[in-house]
Amino acid sequence: MRFNRVKQLWSEGKPAVGGFLSIPHCFSAEVMAHTGLDWLCLDMQHGCIDYADAVPMLTAISTTSVTPFVRVPWNEPSIIMKVLDAGAYGVIVPMVSNRAEAERAIAACRYPPAGMRSNGPNRALLYGGPDYQKHADRETVCAVMIETAEGIDKMEEIISTPGLDAVYIGPTDLALALGLPPVMDNDEPKHVATVNRILDSCRRHKVVAGIHTISSKFTQRYLDQGFRMVMLVPDRLAMSNYVKAEVGRLSGWTPLAPARTADRSGD
Repeated sequence: MRFNRVKQLWSEGKPAVGGFLSIPHCFSAEVMAHTGLDWLCLDMQHGCIDYADAVPMLTAISTTSVTPFVRVPWNEPSIIMKVLDAGAYGVIVPMVSNRAEAERAIAACRYPPAGMRSNGPNRALLYGGPDYQKHADRETVCAVMIETAEGIDKMEEIISTPGLDAVYIGPTDLALALGLPPVMDNDEPKHVATVNRILDSCRRHKVVAGIHTISSKFTQRYLDQGFRMVMLVPDRLAMSNYVKAEVGRLSGWTPLAPARTADRSGD
């Protein structure tokens, strides 16, 4: 079976830097896969991607050595199994709040007797190889997101769940759970303290700690801190920020103002 390069980096004590994909197209996925990132995650939770989009995007990524992940819309076993069968080498499961929910996510990623994953790795056989079923439990990453008030309270029981590979932090949902504004690259002391607690717990339980960012400044901060799965940039912001920066360098021309929604404050 094709080995999971991200898991190999982790086994060597090295970090893996990645990106998120929200644009539902195989070409943009292929372009992002040629940028030097270690992993790419198809965002089926908040991105504009459904299963019919995901399959050709996974195929496009497989033209490179980039490791493909999928963030599923919810902790629902059938979609977890389906994206793994399509060739994802890891899943990120959102809004996990307790050990029972973590166990459900892990079970969906593992074949019996370790879990409940149904056998039918259609495209995964092409990507992973003919001995896929024999080694898939070892190579597939199950990462859960701690980002709810209950999840924060129960982080120890979640992170210590047997079979869990990684915990991935969504900073804005974490902020909302803490009663804070949904800021991504967040310096608020309460937010920083909670992120540090999750990282410390991951270290104690030998689970990889991951986190979302939207800037190299915060990516570097978290890498230096010891996070080993850090998202540098999503595709839509990479495109938008680059074009905005180039527009800002021009002179003698007024850029088009952004479209605004109608003011309904008087309704």
